[in-house]
Amino acid sequence: MSYRNEIFCSNTIRTECFVPVVCYNFFVTETKPGPETKPGTGTASGRPHRDGPLSGRQAEAARNDRRILESARAVFVADPAAPITAVAKHAGVGISALYTRYGSKEELLRTLCTDGLVIVTNETETAIERVNKGEDRWSVFSDFMRHLADADTSSMTRAFAGKFAPTPEMFALANRSSQLFDSFFALIQDLLRPGIVAHDVSLIFELVAAIRFPSPERTAELRHRYLAVILDGLRAGNREDLPGPPPAWPELSERWIPPS
Repeated sequence: MSYRNEIFCSNTIRTECFVPVVCYNFFVTETKPGPETKPGTGTASGRPHRDGPLSGRQAEAARNDRRILESARAVFVADPAAPITAVAKHAGVGISALYTRYGSKEELLRTLCTDGLVIVTNETETAIERVNKGEDRWSVFSDFMRHLADADTSSMTRAFAGKFAPTPEMFALANRSSQLFDSFFALIQDLLRPGIVAHDVSLIFELVAAIRFPSPERTAELRHRYLAVILDGLRAGNREDLPGPPPAWPELSERWIPPS
């Protein structure tokens, strides 16, 4: 069996190559995002969904899980080599509570990346639905780009590439997400300048994710500023040819092969 390269790759690849786009916020009980839904508020992860109110102990466990995942993201993006004990300290939970939920650092990384794949899948499904309903395609594409830039999915792509071995379930989810993005990209490709391919979009998110300041608010402002510049450059029009070829799937996916 072969799996797709990554969220925005359009070619099937070897199973050892995997390039997920990862996530920012993690919630235990969420709904599918609509056109106005903020990024990161879609259905999160492959963990079981529970309807109805939680008991006091269950609610506390859910809060701890959310803190652990948010802390893991913050700690490992800042320092991918950090020990798992740093996550427990950041989250304010005991190491035993952390190990009860996640048996290893790799398991934490897989969970973060799986949650991110789910978020990107939901955002892409929403974008396709909006286009099919007749909404302005450029507005839909711009919203899609802003939502995922705000979700900061690519910060963990940059930090975690090659740091863990993806599971077959993650490959399947990445395959599904990639297929969805292929469908979405086909709906808006004629709006883009000649030469733009799906892989270009993947690296655009990484370019935006490189903008990082101590203030989260200022980081968000500047990311929106430069994403607006990038979006303007993506629009179709009388432009010169882009320099160099677009990124190829091996260039993107091989980063996720752990060193032997």
